[in-house]
Amino acid sequence: MLDGVSLDQVRTFLAAVDEGSFSAAGRRLGRAQSVVSQLLANLEAQLGVKLFDRSARYPVLTDAGRALLADARAVAQGMSGFKARARALAGGLESELSIAVDVMFPIEVLAHAVRGFQAEFPNTPLRVEVEALGAVLQPVLDGRCAFAVAGSLPEIPPQLTQEHLIGVPFVLVAAASHPLAQIPGPIPQNRLAEHVQLVLSDRSKLSAGREFGVLSPKTWRLADLGAKHAFLCYGLGWGSMPRAVVQADLDSGALVEIESSGWTIGLQMQMHAVHRSDRPPGPAGRWLVERLKETVNQCPN
Repeated sequence: MLDGVSLDQVRTFLAAVDEGSFSAAGRRLGRAQSVVSQLLANLEAQLGVKLFDRSARYPVLTDAGRALLADARAVAQGMSGFKARARALAGGLESELSIAVDVMFPIEVLAHAVRGFQAEFPNTPLRVEVEALGAVLQPVLDGRCAFAVAGSLPEIPPQLTQEHLIGVPFVLVAAASHPLAQIPGPIPQNRLAEHVQLVLSDRSKLSAGREFGVLSPKTWRLADLGAKHAFLCYGLGWGSMPRAVVQADLDSGALVEIESSGWTIGLQMQMHAVHRSDRPPGPAGRWLVERLKETVNQCPN
């Protein structure tokens, strides 16, 4: 019997509760009172419980009716959400938005934009991959991500379209205990080459055989920026980092900014939103790209 319960009956039940009478519920639904009464009687028969006490002038919820009221509202709201999501999908809205984000991109900027995305698209799941170098672009090229926020791979493949977002300042750093930290003034590149440089590695093949910002033949390669940060703080090598990531360490003296003749002072890594030219982002992806632009415009470059 329960399999025969319809959404129409549930909505009629809610209308009777909200309006306070079967006749008022009928007016709200555009139906005769007798039809409302019959629908509710059938619902009660199918459920096996009485939802209303009809002994007074106006129907009053029974204990069973009150117990089922929240469930009935959840059913009706769920169907409304189902219909809204179906309409959005029919209009081209992504069923899920997948993006890749460069590990160098300021996480607070991303979080601010994503907070707005959650409010604007509450029913669209978001999947974020955090990578570096070519691994940021590979899922976009493969079609697994709608767009990427990329910067650490200087050369963008020609089949991709890019939109500028922000310049991220970079610094060369070493632990205060590291030998390079004891050298005043600009450090000649041959002196840097005497020590291990910590370098991010590329999990893709887009930069195979190429080096970016490598100044020492002695390199340790790490695929994670957090690991690189920790290794720097432990004095295991020197390397470049986004200034925002190490600012607290510079302020505390745990890390020291070093200068080199082979490094451009004030260097910034330019970050772009990148997507396939033949497959631009859908409505949710486009919205998030524009929100990222708005957010970074509020930040100093």
